[in-house]
Amino acid sequence: MYEKLRNTINIIPDDSESSTYRFIIVAAKRARQLQNGARPFLPSTSKKPTVAAMEEVRRGLVKYEDSLRDAALEQPVEE
Repeated sequence: MYEKLRNTINIIPDDSESSTYRFIIVAAKRARQLQNGARPFLPSTSKKPTVAAMEEVRRGLVKYEDSLRDAALEQPVEE
């Protein structure tokens, strides 16, 4: 039972709006913040900052900006 639960915790979300690459980058940056002493948003039983960071990103607790997507949306479409 524990092994099954443990495997589901580490799954990368399959969200059509955001990419797997974006999830990994945001989680990695958040893990670095946690390693440098930032307080976690969630209580965690894991001592690994990467596991805590992935769960925070998965739950939408980590805010980020997608400047490339925003810039593409602001440019007028040329015909």
